[in-house]
Amino acid sequence: MIRKGFSRLGTVLLYLVSLLPFFMLYLIADIIYIILFYLIKYRRSVVQQNLANAFPEKSSAERQQIEKQYYHYLADLMVETVKLKTITRKEINRRFTVTNYEAVENVFAEGRSVIGAVGHYGNWEMGALKFSLLTDRPRLVVYKPLNNKIFNDYFAQMRTQFGATLVPMKSAMRKMVEFRRQQTMTLLVSDQVPSREEVTYFTTFLNQPTAVFLGVEKLAKSLDSAVIFCDVRRVKRGYYNCNFVPLFNNAKNTAEHEITNAHVHYLEQVIREEPQYWLWSHKRWKYKPEDIAR
Repeated sequence: MIRKGFSRLGTVLLYLVSLLPFFMLYLIADIIYIILFYLIKYRRSVVQQNLANAFPEKSSAERQQIEKQYYHYLADLMVETVKLKTITRKEINRRFTVTNYEAVENVFAEGRSVIGAVGHYGNWEMGALKFSLLTDRPRLVVYKPLNNKIFNDYFAQMRTQFGATLVPMKSAMRKMVEFRRQQTMTLLVSDQVPSREEVTYFTTFLNQPTAVFLGVEKLAKSLDSAVIFCDVRRVKRGYYNCNFVPLFNNAKNTAEHEITNAHVHYLEQVIREEPQYWLWSHKRWKYKPEDIAR
């Protein structure tokens, strides 16, 4: 009961903060950066190890610069995500633009559905809301539910406020089969860490063997959907653009793991260009091939 009370209070506070204008939120973000980086040193050892493994060719000074830039961005990402609870359609359209949406329309013109792969890069949460405004066709967002039901419901309402349907990761196939007679646009965060029981394939990602989530490939092949990479880039503070990059128009004709390797390696190229906008504090490399083999 006490935990529920604190959780409800937390959601009320998040809602109240979301009412603040962006310029005030970024003042808060500057303070959050100092707290995360200098005071509590939030997961700095994780970030430093991830950067060292991913960029052994960079000097220590170069990696330290990326680390600081990342924590600045992480603070911005936090307040921007909080703001999404009360953001307007007009504000989303102003702050998040898209290019090459024609690639999606071309697939729809063929009478087929689209699966969009996106990474934990840039503001993927804002991207999901923009995604909801692009078409009147069913929009499905595959997500991993939070353990805390109160916070899960709060963020679920945020993510569906413009008409998207949230689909828990474990029931994605079943839910998408329900929509098989309709043209759908589905968004998956493709660099999720699979559970230990789901690890069946490793690829090289950022200079190290990486267990990868096969959801994009499995869904695309089963439903014969086109696969598009959502290349999200930060334009400036609080502003983003997504370029829709066609990867595969005929998923059924691809080799095993071809789709997975393609979207993983595309994301890697994006990260290498501007690494500070990826989620480095995430424990992405929890599993090693030798651990799974045992």
